[in-house]
Amino acid sequence: MAQENITIITEFILLGLTDRAELKVIFFLVILVNYALSLLGNIGMIVLIRTESKLHMPMYFFLSSLSFVDACYSSVFAPQMLAHFFVERGTISRPACIVQYFFFVLLLTTEGCLLAAMAYDRYAAIVIPLLYTGVMTKRLCVILVVASYIGGLINSLTHTIGLAGLAFCGPNVICHFFCDLPPLLKLACSDTSRNELLLLIFSGVIALFTFLSILFSYIFIVAAILKIRSTSGRYRAFSTCASHLTAVTLFYGSISFSYIQPHSQYSLEQEKVVSVFYTLVIPMLNPLIYSLRNKEVKDAVKRRIIGIKNEEKQ
Repeated sequence: MAQENITIITEFILLGLTDRAELKVIFFLVILVNYALSLLGNIGMIVLIRTESKLHMPMYFFLSSLSFVDACYSSVFAPQMLAHFFVERGTISRPACIVQYFFFVLLLTTEGCLLAAMAYDRYAAIVIPLLYTGVMTKRLCVILVVASYIGGLINSLTHTIGLAGLAFCGPNVICHFFCDLPPLLKLACSDTSRNELLLLIFSGVIALFTFLSILFSYIFIVAAILKIRSTSGRYRAFSTCASHLTAVTLFYGSISFSYIQPHSQYSLEQEKVVSVFYTLVIPMLNPLIYSLRNKEVKDAVKRRIIGIKNEEKQ
């Protein structure tokens, strides 16, 4: 008889960023502008790299891949968030929730792997410059990008399949603006120990591998830069990886702040703010970081603008 009284949850309620009506309009406008800038910046970066022959180098091949991931990444969250500002109760079906989580993990993991691949590219360019063209071949670049997606797919499928197997029969309110695994595990009425173990093993191993790859790459990069005698030479060498280092710091800093903190200091509102940063703000900032701090990208943008003005005059 107890089995018959169990209610199977078919949809979840997302509480969103706020329940205050006066703040919803402000948040809607901020997220709308953020999403528009993210799409414009990342798609513009992809088009610029594809059309400018001077940017047909390994570094920018990885950057165009990163821009594609960021454009897709922000699209996983922003449209739903914008729609939920106009409804009294933001709901999402269980299948849609699982699909959202799948793409969240896929793109998040892929971005981390791409940042590691870009760190190796900077290592090859600065530490072994004479062998750079022989090491960073087109074939290797494609392999690294494909491997990044495969790593993201394996990690995502592992957690998503585990999530799909859970039973939800109690409360269906998610205190978040998207379907993340920790709040979903709290709502499950079946054993979640396996999901937690998989989260620790797979996500932990991938995060540790990518972080250590970046860390060791920059240890060798810094050592190589310190060996350069001239100040201008050191500056030029460091400037070639400054944009990437900034992107890495923002990405791993926000993720670590969100997921690696003492349980006693955990705050739901703080978690939401940090989540907004790595789900929406970082995808918007990456094209700005690489365009504002990279001379070759800025020169390509200037050439494109001058070309458009010349076409208009003709």
